[in-house]
This record gives sequence, C-alpha cells and structure tokens, in this order.
Amino acid sequence: MDIIKTKIELSQEFIDEVKAEIKPHWGELGWVTYKRTYARWIPELDRTENWDETVKRVIEGNINLDPRLQDKSISLEDYNELVEEAKSLYKLVYGLAATPSGRNLWISGTAYQDRNGDALNNCWFIAVRPQKYGDSHILPEYLDKDTKAVSMPYSFMFDQLMKGGGVGFSVVPDNVKQIPEVDVKTDLKILIGKESASYDDSIKAGAVDRDEWLANNDLDSTLYYKMPDSREGWVIGNATMIDSHFTNTNPESVGQVVLDITDIRAKGEKIKGFGGTASGPVPLIEMLEDINDLLNSKLGQRLTSVDCTDMGNMIGKTVVAGNVRRSAELALGGAEDDDFITMKQDKEKLYHHRWASNNSVAVDSMFNDYQPIADSIQHNGEPGIVNLDLSQHYGRIIDGYNENADPEVEGTNPCGEISLSNGEPCNLFEVFPQVATDEGWNLEDAFSLAARYTKRVTFSNYDWEVSRNAIAKNRRIGVSMSGIQDWILSNFGHRVVTGFEDAVDSETGEKYRKPIYDPEIVKSFKEMYQSVVDADKDYSDTLNCNTSVKHTTVKPSGTVAKLAGVSEGMHFHYAGYLIQRIRFQDSDPLLPALKACGYKIEPDVYTKNTMCVEFPVQAANAESKNFASAGNVSIAEQFATQAFLQTYWSDNAVSCTVTFQPKEGDQIAPLMRQYRHITKSTSLLPYSGADFKQAPKEPIDKATYLKKLSEIKGDVAVEFAKENNNHDKKDIELVDQSDCAGGACPIR
Repeated sequence: MDIIKTKIELSQEFIDEVKAEIKPHWGELGWVTYKRTYARWIPELDRTENWDETVKRVIEGNINLDPRLQDKSISLEDYNELVEEAKSLYKLVYGLAATPSGRNLWISGTAYQDRNGDALNNCWFIAVRPQKYGDSHILPEYLDKDTKAVSMPYSFMFDQLMKGGGVGFSVVPDNVKQIPEVDVKTDLKILIGKESASYDDSIKAGAVDRDEWLANNDLDSTLYYKMPDSREGWVIGNATMIDSHFTNTNPESVGQVVLDITDIRAKGEKIKGFGGTASGPVPLIEMLEDINDLLNSKLGQRLTSVDCTDMGNMIGKTVVAGNVRRSAELALGGAEDDDFITMKQDKEKLYHHRWASNNSVAVDSMFNDYQPIADSIQHNGEPGIVNLDLSQHYGRIIDGYNENADPEVEGTNPCGEISLSNGEPCNLFEVFPQVATDEGWNLEDAFSLAARYTKRVTFSNYDWEVSRNAIAKNRRIGVSMSGIQDWILSNFGHRVVTGFEDAVDSETGEKYRKPIYDPEIVKSFKEMYQSVVDADKDYSDTLNCNTSVKHTTVKPSGTVAKLAGVSEGMHFHYAGYLIQRIRFQDSDPLLPALKACGYKIEPDVYTKNTMCVEFPVQAANAESKNFASAGNVSIAEQFATQAFLQTYWSDNAVSCTVTFQPKEGDQIAPLMRQYRHITKSTSLLPYSGADFKQAPKEPIDKATYLKKLSEIKGDVAVEFAKENNNHDKKDIELVDQSDCAGGACPIR
C-alpha cells in the first residue's frame, strides 16, 4: 500500500481557477466586515490576507486535522479523496455558500491552532462545583491533579475567555451546594517591582512595592506565586487566591496570599498569537481584590448562586479589559431561585460587573410557573430559559423521547444553540442555503461537507482533560444554517408558518393556537438533516470513532451572516430597509476608502477615537408581499418558527432571540407554556427600532434607502486596494461586531 507522508496543500493553480470561475457572494457589509475581522496579517508581504488566502488557510488547517494525516498512515486513494474534499470545501466557502464559524475563519491554519486547539471552538460550558484539574495544561503546583478544587471551573472559564471563547456556566442548586463552606479568611498582597512600566498605575490600584514589602515580611508563612507574563499565569494567580479560602486546598489554613505581578507586560503592548493589545495588570488587580473581598465576606458560610455568578462576572469583566474583545458568558441558575433571577436589579453591581453575563434559568418540561419569568423579561429582557430535560432526552422533537439521547447535558453555550456536558465546546459550521442554491450546489452535498469539516475539529489538540473526555465521547457537531427566512421565501413563496388552528393542551386543558407548517418545507428540512447524519455516520466509520451524539443546530449568526448578506440564523431581517452602523477606530485605513465611496461617516457619540459609518441595506425579498421583519412579525410566529426548526432540523437546540412589542408582553408566559415540550432554549428582547442615537440598526423606508444608495459610488474593495495596497496597519479592532446576532459572543 502506498503511504502518503505529507500534509495537504491547495495549489495556486487550483485557486486561480476558482477565482476565475466563482465570484464571492458578498453582502452589502460583507467585504468590509471580512477585511476588518478575519483577514490576518502576513508579515512577509507586509499586508493582510485577501479572501482567497483566508479560505486557503482555513481549509488547509481543517483538512489536515484528519487523524489519518496526523499519524501519516493514509493510503494514496484516501489521500486523493481528501484532496478532492478540500477543493470542494474551498469552492463552497470561497463563494460564500457556507462558512465555518468566525473562530475558524480567524484561527484555522495558523500556528496558534497548533498550540491551542481550543481556539477553534466558539464557546464552552462548565459546571461551577469543585472539580479536579486532571491532566490539563494548567495545574497549580499546590494541587494534586485529582484534588477537587473550587477554583477549577473558574480557571477553565478564565482560560477559555482569554482565548476568545464564550463560556456558559451552571450555578444551579445541585452544583452550588457541592461547594464547601468558606473557612479561611485571606489577606491578599499584590506585589510589584519598580522596574515594571505599570508600577505607578498598579500602586494606585492597590498593589504594594515589592522590595519594601519583602524587606519587612517573610514569604515562608504565605502562599506565594510569582505570576509569569502569560495567560496561564493570570489563571493560576486567581486560582491560588480562590483555593486559599478552603481547607481542602489550603490544609494548613495559611492566611496570606502573595502574588508578584512585576513581570506582567504593560498596557498597550502587543499580545502575540491571538492578537490584540495588553491591558496591563490594573484590571487583574481589581479582579483579584474583588473576588477575595467577596470570599472573605462569606467566612463561615456557603457561597450562593449569586456569589458564584458574581465571581464569574468579575472574571469576564477583566477579560474584556485584558484582551480588547468581548467576553461572552451565560450564567444558568435555578428556575425558582429568586435571588438569582433578580440579581441584575441591583444597579450598582450591575454596572460594576453583573453586565458581563446573560442569565438564564434551567427548567424541565414539568415546570409551569412562567409568569414571574415573563414579568422579569418584560422588565429587563432576562432571564432566558433552558430546558435541560428536553436536551437530555430528545434530539429533534420529531424523533421522540430517548432516555439516552444526551444524558450528560448540564447546560448550554452563551447563545443557547448547543446543549453541552461539563467541559464541552460547541463546534459550528453554517450553510447559507439560498446562496448555495444560487451557486448550483446540491444542498445535501453542502451539508455533508459541513458535517465532515466539524467532525475534524473534534480531533484538535485540546488543553483541558475534562474537555478531551467529553469531546472524545460525544464528538458533538453543530451544522447550522443562516438565511433561513431568505431561502424559504425565495423557494416556496411564503413563510414556513402558513396559519394557526385551535387546539387544546391535553395536560392543562388550556386552549391555544397550534401552528400549521408547509409540508413541502418540512420535507426539505428532514432531507437536509438526514444528509448531515449520513455524512457523520460514514466519516465516523472511516475514522473508527464515535458517531456524533448530536449533529445540527441553528446558531444566531451575526458577523458571519453579514459576509454573505443573509438573514441571521432563523431570525427575520430587522427591517426590509435599514441603516446598518459599524464603528471603526478613527485610525482605521478602511475609512478613507469608505469616504471616497460616499458612505456617511461621523464621530461616534458614545466612544472617543471612534467613527461611525452608515451602510444602507435592503433585505432579501423585501419586495415580497409575504416578507416579514423583526419589527412586524408576531411573537407567536417567531415561537412557532423556532419550534418548527427544533422539531424537524436541530437535534441540538435553536438559538433565537424573540423580539416582541410592548402589547405582546402578555403572550410570553402562555407561549413558553405552549412550547414547553418542544423548545430547548428561549430568550426574548423588546423590539427597539431606533430608540437611541446612532443605533446599530435603524429601520428606514424604501425611498430613504434608494436616496442613500444613490450617494454611494464605486467599490470599497477596489478603492481600498488603490489607496492602501491592502492593509498598512495591524491589530486594529473592529468595534461592535460579533459572531452572534445578539452581540453576545466573541468577535473571533
């Protein structure tokens, strides 16, 4: 048998052929969004990537995760099949008929991927209870790998957030009650030497002079850690402080923790690998002192769900400052935990740190008291609900109850589209069915390629033992689609919900309006689902690994959907015509090109050194008599559409932020009750229209759209290349972009 001992690389000849054959389906915001968000810097060319180069990097990074290539034991026939698959994937993604997640667009094929396989996954879940670190890349030296430590879930959270991932975490009663009583009061001392460029700022923030303190104190009677200038150093410093409060991890009850932060790089210095700039140690000092004060205040008591959430939020707040990017968190609490449900009503703490997570409550199908939740949602848009019972015992609802469907599910990612076990990540890829259809793809082929792409991601090099165990067992994938409303309306001439009929709830006797779905649309979604499952089964047999516990989802999308200009996930377009505003740093080299093309640019009214650019946008099918937008579609139809996708397409979950008008508030609780046996996760927000200055999205009429469109001349990409020969600056972040429609998940 011939053996291939090399990695797969796509030839420039092939790429040139594709570029001549296929034109990328850029949306109105697509190229600008891509160039500022996913185009990596190429040092040897002194510029950032072009789209063909990004896709080449991403596809090669993924195809070479095939374990047969990694262990260099693949036959020539199989090697050639993988080469052909890489070519098909390249065409699919280059034409923007589909894309991997934003994380993959940014990381796949880089050296950072090789060092941190975790970085390919958007989001994670961890249960907040004492856990062992195990054989992980982080293990505080004072711990044995099998010791259950209160710090472990917070270390996992801190680490993944700093890698750019979002984290869902569970503080339900069954988890929180496993945390022991706080039985050591800790005196925290943070030292810094005068050689640090951050010395003055750190002293003001509460640190003390290292040399002066060491001259008057003995380290032998303390828990001491000199923090290296690394992500792991920040994590272990925080863990050392947390674990000092509990005798099982501080058996001698040492009452003083000393952390030396002298080596941490100063504010503004570059962060290698993932990118961005350093915040300096001040946010870290504030976080360490805040968490230590919280734990000291609970001496002799057990932590509550609110305490545990606060600690997670303090970490999230620090990551936002530390990495100049979003920190996405979802805290999952008990459905009858009033303190948790109302914790954001404390405005002082909300503004200080509680803004850092979206909060949801865990329910089961027997739960029926939705009115208090609905009242809270109308007040502040929270909490969302996550039905763990459905997630554990159902894939698609149409497939029926299965006791062993996904029994280890404990929570979800921050956007709610993937049900996850402890330590597990979401693993996403989305197809744009309308674009794929327009470009001549057989949809089953497109979804099969998506399934195989995500399957390979499960063979990445994962840092945490808890994650490796969960991934190897579940091999969970999340093949999604965006532009769902566009595709349905374009191909079937109407929306999936064709009407409602009277029905009676067999359990409660309540009357309700049951949605009627177009049977042809139902058939199409069933076929697309089966293509994903079949592709997974075939590839799993080839690789001799477990089939995926679940396969499909609908993620909220956001930045990625903007690339192709399609509606986001299952959501209806915000409006038929709108102004989309994107914020840029005022030094961004894209701004002159945008100005030359006639786009309206003005200073941002909320943030210094930031410019706000207006893009007029027309939604697909805006002219159709059956077009509906988030501003006028009923709350009932949105619930029904989510239920349709949960029933016939998604065996994971369906992320949907249902928008509602004030007059629809009294329908929230009844609709939650109606779909309690169908919908796995639900969140709602009031439809805001354009209630504040420079709103990200502002509905306009057609005449205004045409007027603004007429003011735009030329192509931004062409103008930019003429003015800049691609990028002339690095590490300039795009403001207010995310991988999710709701703006919760990380930029990349």
